[in-house]
Amino acid sequence: MRTTLTIEDDVAGQLARLQRQQRRPMKDIVNDALRRGLRDMASPARRSGRFVTQPLKLGQCLVGSIDNVAELLAAAEDERLR
Repeated sequence: MRTTLTIEDDVAGQLARLQRQQRRPMKDIVNDALRRGLRDMASPARRSGRFVTQPLKLGQCLVGSIDNVAELLAAAEDERLR
């Protein structure tokens, strides 16, 4: 089948690069790319495995309260609270 496509510059560049590397006709490169893309688009999306964060005990808090940001920053900078 013959058809006319408008191919964006970045895609055309990648196709031209593949054509030079593989020394194959542009028609073959485009058809292979379309086949792979269509196959990927038709297959269901791959779901990655569930990620579980392992808890880690850090012990007691070394500062009195982390609710008071000024106090926490002063302790981190080893300064007296003003």
